[in-house]
Amino acid sequence: MFNKKLIESFTEFAKSKNINRPTIIKIIEDVFKTIIKKKFEKNDNFDIILNLDKGDLQIYRFREIIDNNSEDIWEHDKISLSEAKKIENDFEIGEEVIEDINIKDFGRRLITIAKKTLIQKIKDLEKDNLYEKYSKIIGKIINAKIYQITNKKIILIDKDKNELILPKTEQIPKDKFKKGEYINSIIHKVYLKNNILKIILSRTSPIFLKKLLEREIPEIYDGIITIKKIVREPGEKSKVAVESYNERIDPVGSCIGIKGSRIYNIVKELKNENIDIINYTDNIELYISRILNPVKISSIKQKENKILIYIKQDQISLAIGKFGQNIRLASKLIGKEIDVYKDLDCEKKDIKIEEFQNKIDTWIIEELKKSGFNTAKSILSTSKKKIEKEIDLEKETVEEIYKTLKKEFE
Repeated sequence: MFNKKLIESFTEFAKSKNINRPTIIKIIEDVFKTIIKKKFEKNDNFDIILNLDKGDLQIYRFREIIDNNSEDIWEHDKISLSEAKKIENDFEIGEEVIEDINIKDFGRRLITIAKKTLIQKIKDLEKDNLYEKYSKIIGKIINAKIYQITNKKIILIDKDKNELILPKTEQIPKDKFKKGEYINSIIHKVYLKNNILKIILSRTSPIFLKKLLEREIPEIYDGIITIKKIVREPGEKSKVAVESYNERIDPVGSCIGIKGSRIYNIVKELKNENIDIINYTDNIELYISRILNPVKISSIKQKENKILIYIKQDQISLAIGKFGQNIRLASKLIGKEIDVYKDLDCEKKDIKIEEFQNKIDTWIIEELKKSGFNTAKSILSTSKKKIEKEIDLEKETVEEIYKTLKKEFE
């Protein structure tokens, strides 16, 4: 009865951890072989017979009967005739004694060790199985329930009640969740720390965005459109380079969908992260112009690990973006640092005099135009005395006009 209760309780515990039948049998056998060795020093003359369906565990000890005066009397698999007759009176030399060993005979201490060892082996096996299971799905999306929220992490549980961790560093800054809520993330890392299994999730990894795109856009999932590279500043902005080997497929249009229908759910999941979809090309200059679109690039120069782009003054802030975000992501997508410069050749072109209305009085501009001075260079190429005479302006006023115009070309 004691054997049955022990085996039934252990088997039930093992099954709750999804341990299969052959593994349960092997664990029980290994543990009791260890216990037998602790008590009898040897275990090679013992048989363990296990019936999980009935909850039976039987341990048999085998010993050969030898003469009372034999030199082999102390060997573990031998028993003297006189000792054998105490078990059964009609035993003879050369026969084999088979004893049924009761678990209780091991004593309370060894039985307790057996129980603890059985439970620990199941926990270790469960840990190994979980490690193997989650290691195989690193990079895949999982939908799990929030169990607990702390300042440094969110603890979630999967459908099998396994604990998963979403660290603060792997959360989108705009993420706001409640206990009991189900959230999407990817399996980011799986490792053992101090013999404790850690399953780490992420919502900030570029792979998370990649998997969301695969889920929402059939052409990506089917391999018709290939994602070449993704760079992200989570919750703020991301750039995705895509390519299609089918000329009839527009990779950018297919990803965005009609009126943004395909990208909408992804943007919502990522807390309104701005996603730029870019058509990849091997032509570096064309590629950069697509990455920085709608910025109008005047020229591009390559210097070792740097790329220099020259653009008009009014385009610089657009190219750089908020806190340098746009140009930083562009550099990561290209794999080289991009430096932005003012296009001096462009700036040296002439400027219409009307563009200085916020710096020069309107009536003066009108008078200059009446006299044929329609551009900044037309004035700067004329002597100050001629301007004074033709427009009837004071010397100080003319000096100020020249100073304003020259400053624009510096």
